[in-house]
Amino acid sequence: MALAPSPWSRATREPSLHYTGPPSLGGGRYSLDEYLDRNPVTGLLIARGDTILVERYQYARTDAMRLTSFSMAKTLIALLVGLAVEDGRIRSIDDLAHDYEPALADLEYGRTNIRHLLTMSSGVRFREEYDGTDDSARLSRASFGGQSPGGAAVVRQFNERISEPGRRWYYASAETFVLAMVLQAAFRRRLEEVFAERIWQPIGTEAYATWLTDRSGLAIGYMGFNATLRDYARLGRVLAAYGSTGGRQVIPKAWIVEMTRPAFTPSQTGRAFGYGFQTWVHPRSNGGFGLFGVRGQYMFVDPSRKLVMVNTAVRPHPRDLGGAESFALWEAVRSTLA
Repeated sequence: MALAPSPWSRATREPSLHYTGPPSLGGGRYSLDEYLDRNPVTGLLIARGDTILVERYQYARTDAMRLTSFSMAKTLIALLVGLAVEDGRIRSIDDLAHDYEPALADLEYGRTNIRHLLTMSSGVRFREEYDGTDDSARLSRASFGGQSPGGAAVVRQFNERISEPGRRWYYASAETFVLAMVLQAAFRRRLEEVFAERIWQPIGTEAYATWLTDRSGLAIGYMGFNATLRDYARLGRVLAAYGSTGGRQVIPKAWIVEMTRPAFTPSQTGRAFGYGFQTWVHPRSNGGFGLFGVRGQYMFVDPSRKLVMVNTAVRPHPRDLGGAESFALWEAVRSTLA
């Protein structure tokens, strides 16, 4: 947290927002209050520039509570890669992962370059379907579940290459875990310390954030970041300004531009969004992008309008179709506040 948190101003009243429900959920037209009634949202914040337009909590959550990120954390790892490149600690993202972390030398992930790890295109077999028996469940048990000593032992079980790197996109949390290993080796420091000093404090956060770690002490990277709703929005505000805050460039602008450029299109990901460097890229919003996590965790960023929406939730199922309502609400925010 910063010694002097960066301030927010507040709108005198909330904007009137109405969105069209997705056809998969029966369509209809709904207000913001109805969105909250229909969805298990724990926190919702909408901001334009330095002004909070909406800040709501449900299920006894408050503004002092840290809310979990799930895979929104992946984009934070990409931001740290950018800082490592800026520092010269990573010479090139076309270097192989084992160039920085020798423990990966005998693994297919280690023989993959950083660029393809960033874009989820290593070509290493990994199934992430959230059915309790998939590779993501095995990864969780081995990392924060304590079934391995941590580090390279966590990903050693995923070591079959089925595609040439860079050719095939497939969502794989293990690739973010490998990036976390590379970063910790490159910085020679714990990632949570680097993140706090280089990003979290400079952007003027009001509260400490926490990271989930494996048994070796490595921040697992692919999930497990926890922060207050307003601090998530502060990060979104800085991302909307391409890494700048208070006249200071905290994250290189060129890096944010590069990481939010789609390496894979929606037709290649099979999703509504394309994919850049650990970041979802909106196909129609002129540079808009998002940080997404299962069970309803979203941060939408529209730099052209200086708009940010953060939504945290407790959706009971990882593949809950209700998440489409969050996308619909964001589209209404963008069109209403244009």
